[in-house]
Amino acid sequence: MTNNVSQVTDRLASSETGIQPWLWLPLLKLLALGDPVGPADLAAATGRPAEEVRAAFEAMTDAEYDGSGRIVGLGLTQRPTRHRFEVDGEQLYTWCALDTLIFPALLGTSARIESAYDSASTPVRIHAGSSGVTNIEPATAVVSLINPEDISSVRSSFCNQVHFFASPEEAGPWLKDHPEGTVIPVEEAYRIASDMAGKMLARGEAQITGPEDTAPSCSS
Repeated sequence: MTNNVSQVTDRLASSETGIQPWLWLPLLKLLALGDPVGPADLAAATGRPAEEVRAAFEAMTDAEYDGSGRIVGLGLTQRPTRHRFEVDGEQLYTWCALDTLIFPALLGTSARIESAYDSASTPVRIHAGSSGVTNIEPATAVVSLINPEDISSVRSSFCNQVHFFASPEEAGPWLKDHPEGTVIPVEEAYRIASDMAGKMLARGEAQITGPEDTAPSCSS
């Protein structure tokens, strides 16, 4: 599935997911502080008009909100999932295994990661930062990937099938149920994640400084 891995990561780093890079990257940094994020917070962080920010909010169909209409999750989330993501003293979570390897580069920091496919699975523990992944426990850990046809709803179509497994053998039942999927070593997944993060950062910068900024279009 080598070609499929390349295809899906290119798609995820593109605008195909329908999320504005100019909005998502500042949102990610605000979510990492551990508090819900409202439109006014993002308007201040991005320098965009409040009306434009509210319209972008409405386009983010996968976003998680609190009772006051503030965002608590979009890839990085303040609600518990199986993917624990501790950064700068904040206990956060992510929607999928690959997120945990992408976000350290986007946030410019390091993270402690702990994840298990289910309650019967061996937990995978990792430290990820700008220099790579270290302390991978167990060393045999792998990440599952798929390449769905439609990624307009990233969480349901992609994230919900991207897990850590303690070994390729432990991933066997998942692979049997998902013959279109594959598993790759954590180090390889980190290289893919770093490449994706670079593309996302470049797109965000282009929207700030380039012609696209005057006519924004709608990532994870």
